Amino acid sequence: MEGLRVLADGRYLDGTFGRGGHARGVLDQLGPGGRLLLMDKDPEAIAVAEGAFGADPRVSIRRGSFAHLGDWTLAREGLDGVLLDLGVSSPQLDVAERGFSFGKDGPLDMRMDPDSGESAAQWLAHASDRDIADVLFTYGEERQSRRIARAIVARRETQPLERTGQLADLIASVMPRGDSKTHPATRSFQAIRIFINRELADLETGLDAAFDCLKPGGRLAVISFHSLEDRIVKQFIARKAKAPPTHRRMPVVPDFHPTLRAIGDAQKATSEELAFNPRARSAVLRVAEKLAVAA
Repeated sequence: MEGLRVLADGRYLDGTFGRGGHARGVLDQLGPGGRLLLMDKDPEAIAVAEGAFGADPRVSIRRGSFAHLGDWTLAREGLDGVLLDLGVSSPQLDVAERGFSFGKDGPLDMRMDPDSGESAAQWLAHASDRDIADVLFTYGEERQSRRIARAIVARRETQPLERTGQLADLIASVMPRGDSKTHPATRSFQAIRIFINRELADLETGLDAAFDCLKPGGRLAVISFHSLEDRIVKQFIARKAKAPPTHRRMPVVPDFHPTLRAIGDAQKATSEELAFNPRARSAVLRVAEKLAVAA
């Protein structure tokens, strides 16, 4: 909330409604002339948003990915702040039927929007071992990606992988946990989820769209939970805030005019927050402010 610097009569967009924690925080600071635009690709989240805030005249709700926020006329009219809370939400992890958690057996789905694209089970049923290994290594930084991919392809020849418990047990069988407290399937589940939902591609598109919709002085606040996400956000801010490096032997480049200003350094949850919200342990918040275009 401090990063967004909510103005009573401002216009804000929460691109990842989830279950409305951030939305409530913004609405508490908005006056009757303020507006809050809510987005989420998850139909269950949208149902919660409509039930909780649908009657509030300050609120507008739209189902869809924040990657397409620029398609919303209300957003193109100018925003004073955009909030993106990336990754899977707690309700999605906690409901076994959504297929995100290796700790709760359910259908191997993993789609944030269950009406769009292939499920994890459908993709794993036809992807080559090379493609699977590439996903596990690229998005999960899983060192045993090839071994796990070969095991998946071998298993599906005799038994389709349709449950999260099946996949988690298979991964554990080819790379035992040892002394680690982390489940062997952690990185693989994360990687498959990111791939299935196009999370990194959507983030890159969404950051550009958010920047275009922000008014000068508007704030962008992004919470990431994965090093690849945070790197994309960090580099996006840096490209617009800092002049590219130069070299005396290179041709003269045009003058650089920053269009974003980083607000402080990356922030992480305090020990006090972690005591009651342990899922915030890997969260990183970055905030930037859009600058006026130079004359």
